[in-house]
Amino acid sequence: MNKMHRSEGDINISPQRQQWQQKHIDAASRALLADDARYFLKQSLSTPCLNTMRACDGIYIEDLQGRRYMDFHGNNVHQVGFANPEVIAAIKKQLDELCFCSRRYTNQTAVDLARKLTAMAPGDLNKVLFCPGGTNAMGMALKLARIATGRHKTVSMWDSFHGASLDAISIGGEALFRQDMGPLLPGTEHVPPPDEYHCVFGCGSRGGCDLICARYVEYILEKEGDIAAVISEPVRSTPYIPRPEYWQIIRRACDRHGTLLIFDEIPHCLGRTGKMFTFENYGVIPDMVVIGKGLGGGIFPLAALIARAGLDVAGDRALGHYTHEKNPVACAAGLATIAYIEKHRLAEHARQLGRYSLERLQAMQARHPLIGDVRGLGLFLGIELVKDRKTRERATEEAESIMYSALSRGLSFKLNMGNVIALTPALTITQEEMDKALDIIEECIAAVE
Repeated sequence: MNKMHRSEGDINISPQRQQWQQKHIDAASRALLADDARYFLKQSLSTPCLNTMRACDGIYIEDLQGRRYMDFHGNNVHQVGFANPEVIAAIKKQLDELCFCSRRYTNQTAVDLARKLTAMAPGDLNKVLFCPGGTNAMGMALKLARIATGRHKTVSMWDSFHGASLDAISIGGEALFRQDMGPLLPGTEHVPPPDEYHCVFGCGSRGGCDLICARYVEYILEKEGDIAAVISEPVRSTPYIPRPEYWQIIRRACDRHGTLLIFDEIPHCLGRTGKMFTFENYGVIPDMVVIGKGLGGGIFPLAALIARAGLDVAGDRALGHYTHEKNPVACAAGLATIAYIEKHRLAEHARQLGRYSLERLQAMQARHPLIGDVRGLGLFLGIELVKDRKTRERATEEAESIMYSALSRGLSFKLNMGNVIALTPALTITQEEMDKALDIIEECIAAVE
């Protein structure tokens, strides 16, 4: 068997998972899980599944046994909470009016959502294409970059994830998706991510981040001379939180070398980082940004490519041409989602509660040697667990133990890189609920220590 890579999530066939299931899953749930495994192709991260689910609302999911969990994972679709009543109402209304739009036609709801997104986006990001998922949108961005620049090479990050299709894993940097999948797209250069805690350039020995990683991207653009695009999440979902100067250096380098800057904000756009667009935290504007996941309100699959007007140069080509690219029901969900975020000021709430939560995590770090680092931007938080703070060796087994211990206490979250507790709750979460979740995490860490 190939090595099981943990960069994108926890391993779904580990002994600790089996032990948790034996202790916590009843006969009815076991039967459904067995049926699921019988009919679905097995794949890492999902099939076989962890548990069953029968309901979701707000920040909670509920399994077939009636147990409720605060979901700090949510596949990052739940900015407005699960089963948001205003999103559901908009979907029901749209179903009664127009439930589908053929590809050669348009409809008012799709145009309204496009107008809203371009009004929200800063600068001249005022051209849009919709599609069912983020992977599709990344594919459209890649094709547009080739057409607009006449080049095909890209620079992206190791350990990054941009989708599971062949083109997306070519620019992605995770072995779980890339290993033994070649040949992949040619010309897809990769660089280390801006991970200050595990910096491959050794910035820690020089007193902290000195942006060598950004200068390295600049160096590649200069030496190659024909890079079409730099493609990255502005904040990696581990999360890595680069300094603002990081993207400012790369933006200037892209401008000098005729290279496009494409941001993948599929997991965290729409308020999670305290701004509607994550890149707004960095004082730069990309040439394209891809959003998705939460755009459909946690109900409908919907993603969007938003590009600057000067890139509207592919009128004689098909960039996407997706059957559901202007689905009015999906677009109604998107409009209702954005309206809910704005009405309830969820981006501001995420910024304030995120600041409070990060302070709590920092205090937790001071009490627990297992915590090597904490970081976050809005309600996009990470706790890195290490066996030793000096060596920074990843505490993978300990992290998995903590995850299953937390599940037993009613809290669900995702592990990244094997040892980073990634916390992405619904933006509707209250401070009281956040305190409860952080208390659970600290209890679990203390028990493992």
